[in-house]
Amino acid sequence: MLSRLTRPQAVAVCALPFVALLATAVFAPLPFSLAQPGLTANVLGENKGEQVITISGAPTRKTSGELRMTTIEATGPDAKVSLGDVLGAWFATDKAVMPRDSVYPSGGSVKEIEQHNANEMKESQDDATEAALGYLHEKGDVKVTLKLADVGGPSAGLLFSLGIVDKLDGDGSGGDLTGGRVVAGTGTIDADGKVGAVGGVSLKTQAARRDGATVFLVPKAECSDAKAELPEGLRLIPVSDLDGAVDALVALERNKGSVPAC
Repeated sequence: MLSRLTRPQAVAVCALPFVALLATAVFAPLPFSLAQPGLTANVLGENKGEQVITISGAPTRKTSGELRMTTIEATGPDAKVSLGDVLGAWFATDKAVMPRDSVYPSGGSVKEIEQHNANEMKESQDDATEAALGYLHEKGDVKVTLKLADVGGPSAGLLFSLGIVDKLDGDGSGGDLTGGRVVAGTGTIDADGKVGAVGGVSLKTQAARRDGATVFLVPKAECSDAKAELPEGLRLIPVSDLDGAVDALVALERNKGSVPAC
């Protein structure tokens, strides 16, 4: 059959399956999510009209400065992401391509995924409260309520703990942990105060700087990721646990002692 065609015709016929395959690849949904810098929220203040941290059973202090938890905004778990979308995001500094399974648990419906994220947030809040009260050696009659609307997952844990510490004890000598600065950060935390890695930190640093932060607390294991596309004017401080995070902020506030750096 092909022997009866001219060379240009034969090339055109052979190219048809390749073009069809390329078109399928371009428009077929891929197992990725596209992410960009998301909202930030000051855990020392209000979010959507509600106080983020409410404490009873112990005197609290009036704080200055801000402690901002950070998020990424990702395409939904049922969104169709094509090769064209991926290529466009790949070359953008304010976007990232992430495996969908790293953003959302696999195998669940949208409602199940939302419930999973809400459960992770609740567990994170409980661990953050236990870590903070343990750090301060507070008794069990102190009650902490944490509210943060429209945010799921565990990555605000470190900032929740720091917010509780700042409201109850500050720097331990009457000052604020923030030193009046806008401090942002990310990181999970367990009940013993250990800080864990999250994801999307290079996008979270952009969200932090956009909203006025000059200091960013990052899980130590993610220093290299945080330095990628680091906005000008944002200082990175790596942390491994709550004790180290408090110590670093106090040293920065008082301009004494060593402040870790990535």
